[in-house]
Amino acid sequence: MIHILIADDDAHIRELLQYHLQSEGYTVFTAADGKEASARLAEEQIHLAVVDVMMPNMDGYQLCEEIRRYYDFPVILLTAKDQLVDKEKGFAVGTDDYLTKPFEPKELLFRIKALLRRYQMVSADKIHLNETTIDRKSYEVQGHGKVLMLPMKEFELLSQLASYPDRTFSREELIQLIWGTDFEGDDRTVDVHIKRLRERFADRSGDFQIRTIRGVGYKLEASPQ
Repeated sequence: MIHILIADDDAHIRELLQYHLQSEGYTVFTAADGKEASARLAEEQIHLAVVDVMMPNMDGYQLCEEIRRYYDFPVILLTAKDQLVDKEKGFAVGTDDYLTKPFEPKELLFRIKALLRRYQMVSADKIHLNETTIDRKSYEVQGHGKVLMLPMKEFELLSQLASYPDRTFSREELIQLIWGTDFEGDDRTVDVHIKRLRERFADRSGDFQIRTIRGVGYKLEASPQ
């Protein structure tokens, strides 16, 4: 599942956003201030944060700076101010997007989906797994004297796993990241695509292997050089 953190000192906004995000299939964690949000980050695996600027103890700018220093996921800042200087400060501390209150929950959902999709594809142009290189710009897998063009979903799945070596992804998480929250198929779709990837790269075990974590999902292991 995709985990989203909502940090806002307004309980009504927290509850409203939690309702809409959970309705879209996201797992939601909430925090009433920056310090509580910081503690949540240490406890949970978060994929995106929605952060209010004006919070007690630690404001949204400070929290955004902390996220940029220690984590790698997108941040959307919420603010009641529509001044250019406030937006400038937000982007300076590393926010990915900015939304001015009041706003429609649907607009936030659109932005979340776009950010999650974009973040996975631009986080690195090339991923190196020993002699194998995954090129996210050309959508090619290169190495051992070959250049492979994979079907798009196979490429995105391989890229996702390779971007976080040794991290285990559940089937549900991969479905949301690769196929999206609107996907209506079975999560066994992931198994089929993993099987195809293993068959295609059976001769690359010296570079990487995709492991099954029983009862959980999959992870990619880069072989030691």
